[in-house]
Amino acid sequence: MKGKGFSWGVVLGLALLGFSRSTGWALNKGLSFPLLSSYTGSAFVKGTILAVEGFIGLFIPVLLGYYSDTLKSRHGRRRPFIMAGGVLAGIAALMIYGSYVMEAPLWGFALVLGFFYLSMHLYTAQYRALMPDTVESGSRGKASGVITLLEWAGNLFLFGLAGFLMAKAVAETGESEGIKALAQTPYLKIPFLVTAAFLIGAALFVYFIVREPEAPEIEENESLWDYLRSIVENRDFLKFYAAQTLWWMSFEFIAIFLYGILAYILHGSASEENIKAVTSLGLYLMALFNVTVLLGALPGGIIYDRLGRRLSIVLGGVIFALPQLWGWFITSRAEIVIALGVAGVGWGILMAASYPVIGDLLTRFEKEAFTGRYYGFFEATRALPLLLAGVLGGAIVDLTGENYRVLFPIGAFMVLLAMPMIWRMRNLDSTVEG
Repeated sequence: MKGKGFSWGVVLGLALLGFSRSTGWALNKGLSFPLLSSYTGSAFVKGTILAVEGFIGLFIPVLLGYYSDTLKSRHGRRRPFIMAGGVLAGIAALMIYGSYVMEAPLWGFALVLGFFYLSMHLYTAQYRALMPDTVESGSRGKASGVITLLEWAGNLFLFGLAGFLMAKAVAETGESEGIKALAQTPYLKIPFLVTAAFLIGAALFVYFIVREPEAPEIEENESLWDYLRSIVENRDFLKFYAAQTLWWMSFEFIAIFLYGILAYILHGSASEENIKAVTSLGLYLMALFNVTVLLGALPGGIIYDRLGRRLSIVLGGVIFALPQLWGWFITSRAEIVIALGVAGVGWGILMAASYPVIGDLLTRFEKEAFTGRYYGFFEATRALPLLLAGVLGGAIVDLTGENYRVLFPIGAFMVLLAMPMIWRMRNLDSTVEG
């Protein structure tokens, strides 16, 4: 592929795009659950609605990633998807706010959330594929560290902004419940406006500024069926995708139900009143988690390039899992802070170390022309856990008498189960030499 090398301009452009997408996902993680709590108190219903993201992400990135590989356009293979998806996602973010303040029924609010998820996933695979398209093997860990750093900085920014605005609204209204106070002020619209601006602005920046390398000639294109079958037949791809599914399910158990977990641990139940009472705390804890993810991301990318793929991924996974084992015994706010802080470092290492793996395996097996489809499947194995975690996590919580704490040890078990799969990947540490 012509034009490939290491360009800080391209990497920073992709990092900006990652930052904007993270503000979008953080908006969803930070505000959708408490806003849905205004409609229903059922963990199963809320989890199922939020799990629609996982259902959409299971199919759209796989299909559009596949077709972007063979797109013949003077605008590139990835950038048309990035611009269209980013603009639509920004519009959808504004629609979420509009549907809530106009008091749309639950089904209407859920439909708008679904449109947002669809828009975000229109360019998920293309965004992921653009990094290995433009950065050669051996430098991808460094690029991944920078991109992951900015991705999680986007989460931190949005969570911090929402938490600040919520605290300001509480002070002005005297309302004890953070989300209710925010809804009574003009501040509620600010996170949605800011997110929309970043999503649209970053997509346009990449489209007009970042240049893709010349597309390779694909002599023997895989059919959609052959591409899916090759994943199952190649044990390294299969092991990695299965492992990623497990550790992302662990993450989503906590991310989706964090407010319920906080309300249960600190107040004894996850009632609507208790969930709204911990919303401000939840946003600040999400911000803290993202700070420690940043601390782990950059060294995680360096470890990936210099000390080996297996070691960096397993190290991150173990550091992420141990605080979750401790989570069963946590009883105070201080313990929650410590556990999430340590878990964030592990998650940062794990994310920076796992992102380049598919690109390096494609280099190893001489399939670099197919980054779109394989990163589409990469994203599907991040979306499936969201679908499963939302539905199964909600069902588990309801079946255990609203005991949200049980999600901690289940999540830890899933991460630790994934680590032997990574260790047994045959070609993982031979990708640079290959």
